[in-house]
Amino acid sequence: MRSLPITLGARLLPVAALTAAGLAMTATGPSDAHPKPAAGSDPSPTPSASAPAPRHTAPPRDACATLPVATVKALVPGANPAGSLLTSSDTTRRTGCSWHALHGYDYRWLDVTYDIAPTRRPPTPATEIPGTPVPDLGDHATLTERVTTEDGQRTREAVVVLHQDNAMITVTYNGGDFETGEAADADTIRKGALTAARAALEALAEPGSGEE
Repeated sequence: MRSLPITLGARLLPVAALTAAGLAMTATGPSDAHPKPAAGSDPSPTPSASAPAPRHTAPPRDACATLPVATVKALVPGANPAGSLLTSSDTTRRTGCSWHALHGYDYRWLDVTYDIAPTRRPPTPATEIPGTPVPDLGDHATLTERVTTEDGQRTREAVVVLHQDNAMITVTYNGGDFETGEAADADTIRKGALTAARAALEALAEPGSGEE
């Protein structure tokens, strides 16, 4: 059996998504390391007296409870459904959770992060949004996919970034076969990321999630 590369044992959230959200999150588990962005100002808009009240006042209290247990088991076989909570420098605005496991020779990583801005996010022109648009998911959403290779192991990753009013949710899902060295099936990773994104969005509307 091939050994697990260190970088796959501690996958990082997409740097671009973290920077855009102004996130500074780390995992509570020793294997879930997440970087802090470079020092800079918070990009979130400043509330104004005339701005409408935001729909979401806070992220879900327990990010690791936002995905159904059945969904976690299906997407990350062998992972603890309780997940690893990602701690934030400001839990009133940002929360997240990750799950990962090596099941047989198949490795899977899944994480979900929430970022709640103090005001509604202005629409971003379609030409400035990277990735493929995803219809019927929040106010607008995009999907990006890539395959990376390290130490002969190929890993396929899909990232969904969706916006709803003043909330942004980022879902990262990836995997590979450690027996063959090949990346996970494209359709499996794509559909898995979208499934997790829809569940994460539904969790925002549940009681106690911070929705007005």
